Amino acid sequence: MESCIIQSPLGFTKITGNENGIESITVLNSDEMVSDIIPNVLEDCVYQLNEYFRGERKTFDLKLNPQGTDFQKQVWDELLNIPFGKTLSYLDLSKKLGDVKAIRAVANANGKNPLWIIVPCHRVIGSDGSLTGYAGGLHRKQWLLEHESPYKQQSLF
Repeated sequence: MESCIIQSPLGFTKITGNENGIESITVLNSDEMVSDIIPNVLEDCVYQLNEYFRGERKTFDLKLNPQGTDFQKQVWDELLNIPFGKTLSYLDLSKKLGDVKAIRAVANANGKNPLWIIVPCHRVIGSDGSLTGYAGGLHRKQWLLEHESPYKQQSLF
């Protein structure tokens, strides 16, 4: 398994993967040393993430290999269908997966998403529009949603 750490606007980010695909992308809550050398199998992921942060990329084209249960993978696959700049409620996500009663299990699987940003769990919000739950912290979820919003907030001063 190869890994590297990059700097992003939201903090240090660890990427792991191998020839089978990217296994995890995690924002870290501590200062880390940025990797001097990016392993070949992770170069495209780093490149695409940097494009995303510069506002030049809306979709990702990477081989993914997240580790989880079949149910978690089903939820993560459905997350990939949420378009850039759009949100979906946990309830709507449960409905798309065919079981409105599974909302807690869906929310739990969403929270265990190992592929930060690439699998856009940040696009899932509460039914009332609230920014509920985000493993990377609600401030990061808000930043990501604002970054993807077609309506950019202008500074008044």
